[in-house]
Amino acid sequence: MDLQNGSVVTEFILLGFSAGWELQFVFLVTFSLIYGATVLGNVLIMVTVTFSSTLHSPMYFLLGNLSFLDMCLSTVTTPKIIRDLLTEHKTISVWGCMAQMFFMHCFGGAEMTLLIAMAFDRYVAICKPLHYRTIMSHKLLKGFVILSWTIGFIHTMSQMVLTVNLPFCGPHIIDNSIFCDLPLVIKLACMDTYTLELFVIADSGLLSFICFLLLLVSYTVILVTVQQRSSGGLRKALSTLSAHITVVTLFFGPCIFIYAWPFSSFASNKILAVFYTVITPLLNPIIYTLRNEKMQGAMRKLQF
Repeated sequence: MDLQNGSVVTEFILLGFSAGWELQFVFLVTFSLIYGATVLGNVLIMVTVTFSSTLHSPMYFLLGNLSFLDMCLSTVTTPKIIRDLLTEHKTISVWGCMAQMFFMHCFGGAEMTLLIAMAFDRYVAICKPLHYRTIMSHKLLKGFVILSWTIGFIHTMSQMVLTVNLPFCGPHIIDNSIFCDLPLVIKLACMDTYTLELFVIADSGLLSFICFLLLLVSYTVILVTVQQRSSGGLRKALSTLSAHITVVTLFFGPCIFIYAWPFSSFASNKILAVFYTVITPLLNPIIYTLRNEKMQGAMRKLQF
C-alpha cells in the first residue's frame, strides 16, 4: 500500500480473481478471446453500417452507435482485467479508479438512453410504417445520439462529483471485484457514506429500473397495437422485436441487480458485474447479426 504522510491511500488492490495460476490462466485466455471478439464484432458492425448502402436507415444508424458504446464500455474494464491476470500485484491508482468509474457510468448511461431510442424506432416502424421516414428524420436521429451522450455525462458527473473528493485513508482492498465501481469504492471512504450510498442507489439503480420499465411498456404497446390490427402481424413483430428485447434484458438485468440491490449484497454480484461489462458488449453484435439476414448480406458484400 502506498501512503502519503502515513494515511492517504494512493492505490487500491483488486481481489476479484485471486485464484491459483492455473485458473487465472483460464480466465486470461477467456477474457482475451472475449475482448478480441467484442472489438472485432462491433467494429465490423460499425464499418458495415457506414459503408453498406442497404443499411442507411434509422435502425442501423442507431445500431452502429450502440456498437460504438458497447466497444467503449468493454474497453473501460476488460483490458485492465487482462493486465491484472498477468501480474501478481493487482492494483489501480485512485485516479485510475475514478477514471474507470467515470467512463463506465458515462457509456452505460448513454447506452440506456440509446436503447430507449431504438425502442421508439421500432414503435414507429411497426405501428406507423407510412410515416416512418418522416418521423425518424436525420435531425431526430442526431438528437437521439446527442441526448444519449448528454444523459450519460450528466449521470456519471452527478455521482463522480460527490465521489472524487472522498477521503481514503484506511482500507484499500476492493474485495470481490475485478474493476472499480461506485458501491464498493464508496464503502472504503473514511467517513459516513450512508447518504451517498442511497444517492447511488437512487441514481444508478432507479435509472436502470425506470428505463427497463419504459422499454417493457413500449414493447408491450407495440405488440398490443399489432395484435389489434392483424393477428398475422404479431408473429412478424415478435420476430423483429425479439433481438431488441434480448439485448435490453441482458443489459438492464445485471444493472438492476447490481445498483438497486442493498450495498451489503453487492459482493455476491461479481458474476453479474462481469456479465454487464464484459459479456453483454459481445452478445449485442452476435444477436443483431445472427438474427438479421439484411446485416449478414451486407457483411458478405463488403469488399476491402
